[in-house]
Amino acid sequence: MGPAFIAAIGYIDPGNFATNIQAGASFGYQLLWVVVWANLMAMLIQILSAKLGIATGKNLAEQIRDHYPRPVVWFYWVQAEIIAMATDLAEFIGAAIGFKLILGVSLLQGAVLTGIATFLILMLQRRGQKPLEKVIGGLLLFVAAAYIVELFFSQPDMAQLGKGMVIPALPNPEAVFLAAGVLGATIMPHVIYLHSSLTQHLHGGTRQQRYSATKWDVAIAMTIAGFVNLAMMATAA
Repeated sequence: MGPAFIAAIGYIDPGNFATNIQAGASFGYQLLWVVVWANLMAMLIQILSAKLGIATGKNLAEQIRDHYPRPVVWFYWVQAEIIAMATDLAEFIGAAIGFKLILGVSLLQGAVLTGIATFLILMLQRRGQKPLEKVIGGLLLFVAAAYIVELFFSQPDMAQLGKGMVIPALPNPEAVFLAAGVLGATIMPHVIYLHSSLTQHLHGGTRQQRYSATKWDVAIAMTIAGFVNLAMMATAA
């Protein structure tokens, strides 16, 4: 498990749950192809982001600061802050609701538990990046395992599932908006900044070896995230 597993967790956030479940409930398997293509795009973007950190030793934010005029830098900073705050709000409320549903606590208590869990996980960074990668990777695998079980019980139509993944379809204007929502929930700007930051201090082996390891890391992590997104839509179909 490498940095890509931390980045990949951003691809199964509440926004993905909302858009994928809505798309599956409204259009069955017809929008699965959007998830496939969005995930392939995300995989390419994350590889480029990770390579940027390895090649330059700087993250994307530092590169923007060094290569763009000050007004443009300020624009990107404000944009990134707004995106991060909106995402944090969705993640925090989503986690609080999750604790409420699972443990039967109030929403406020769920929010407190979310804060505690977040700080405990972030404290792992004191021991280096690897422990954090393992914990986040473990959470990603747990979600994937849960959806494997859910697929087993929901028994989706495999022929229609395969067709939906391969053949593009946009039945009506509502499908276009949902497809845009799925794409928007998948391509996450804050994760692009994050991934370049996670790889900028990687050491060990030659640069080419780090590139190769990063490609496999991204491929595996994003494939798992893509499977989870497909499973979300398929189980709601």
